[in-house]
Amino acid sequence: MEKKIKYILGTSGAVIVILFFWWLLKDPTSQFAESVPGEDNRGSDSTMVGAAVKIGENFQTFGSSAYTTKANWTNFRGAEYDNIVKNSQPLKNSWSGNQPEILWSVGLGEGHAGPAIYAGKVYVMDYDETKREDALRCFSLEDGKELWSRSYKVSLKRNHGMSRTVPAVTSDYILTVGPRCHVMAVKRETGDLLWGIDMVQQYHTEVPLWFTGQCPMIDNNKAILAPGGSALMIAVDMATGKILWETPNLGKLKMSHSSIVPWTLNGKKMYVYSAIGGIVGISAEGNDEGKILWQSTAWNHAVVAPAPVCFPDGKVFLTSGYGAGSMMIKVIPSGADYKVDVLKEYAPKDGMACEQQTPIVWQGMMYAIEPKDAGPLRNQLICVSPDDVTKIIWTSGKEGRFGLGPYLIADNKLFVLSDDGTLTMIQPDPKKYVQIAQKKLFDGADAWAPMALADGRLLLRDAKTMYCVNISQ
Repeated sequence: MEKKIKYILGTSGAVIVILFFWWLLKDPTSQFAESVPGEDNRGSDSTMVGAAVKIGENFQTFGSSAYTTKANWTNFRGAEYDNIVKNSQPLKNSWSGNQPEILWSVGLGEGHAGPAIYAGKVYVMDYDETKREDALRCFSLEDGKELWSRSYKVSLKRNHGMSRTVPAVTSDYILTVGPRCHVMAVKRETGDLLWGIDMVQQYHTEVPLWFTGQCPMIDNNKAILAPGGSALMIAVDMATGKILWETPNLGKLKMSHSSIVPWTLNGKKMYVYSAIGGIVGISAEGNDEGKILWQSTAWNHAVVAPAPVCFPDGKVFLTSGYGAGSMMIKVIPSGADYKVDVLKEYAPKDGMACEQQTPIVWQGMMYAIEPKDAGPLRNQLICVSPDDVTKIIWTSGKEGRFGLGPYLIADNKLFVLSDDGTLTMIQPDPKKYVQIAQKKLFDGADAWAPMALADGRLLLRDAKTMYCVNISQ
């Protein structure tokens, strides 16, 4: 019996040793798959070109409203494309009790499309899964009552939401871009259809992963769009739909989720666009309007959402998620031409970087939320100087993580919305992080849409609901 026990123990010991060495040598990641953009949700039909879409074919009216506002929020990141409210009315300096109060809320189709505000009306691009329609919806800012809707049939598969663009609005016009690159222009006051363009059909645009994120621009009554197919950028007359110019896409750049921004460098106005494959500056005025002034392929990533941040001295800050990090370039006029120098390029953990939102420049400093791949700084609000974007001046700390939420500045205060529906008010101080107030407003999910603010009424949304919050004094 004693020999049998020794035999069993010896055999067991040998097995344990073999298992131990097998454990040491086995690669535990051998069955892991690389995380690739687009594989984090349900299937995409982003490359499918379906039947011809009758853009703007359906119209419904629901009511009217005499309510108006002094201030407007006319497009993505506001009138000056900087997410800063100029001449804001006084806002509350602290919150207590039920403040800030949610005045109203409305249900929306799943997505991340932000609203625009004009003369007391709210305009948002939505998708109705039941009717399978893109819809430009108009609400009263006063009480959230829906006033009218202009829609059209288009088939989508849910892919981390559908609609995700902000309309551009003027006193006369509204311009939208739907998830599958359908452009629609309507009269602002009545919702009457003016014209439409299917960029996939007309320009062979490749719909980006998770659908279109490019927010349209109206400049001097011209629609400015970047199809990124057979034409890199186009200008369209808002009143008639006539194509005014088309920029040849010689570099074969593709549409990204980023939006076009206007920039004036050395007195020359241009449009700057961070595409898939490179960044480009296109003339916005004069005899060469629509001509490529400069282009660089140094910035080239598969997914780009934040817009370029352009400085008067010629520097342009570029950033993206999915490990892309950031780059600072400098555009230098050289006679009639321009050259582009790369000043700095770095990983997301080594300085300011963003995944979805665009940094804010305020009183000489830059503020932004770090992406989830920024190591210990992930999802924290940080402050840097544009002179050295890798030198972090302060962060919101481990307890101050905001996910991928949006932010804007008004009345010398920085408002940040967390993924879960928590609103934080911060003093944008160049020396330290100063939190003024914080409140959980709603039980949200993926509250990523850009904010909009007019007359102290702040519009927020999560994946399925839009909220109007009173932050005025």
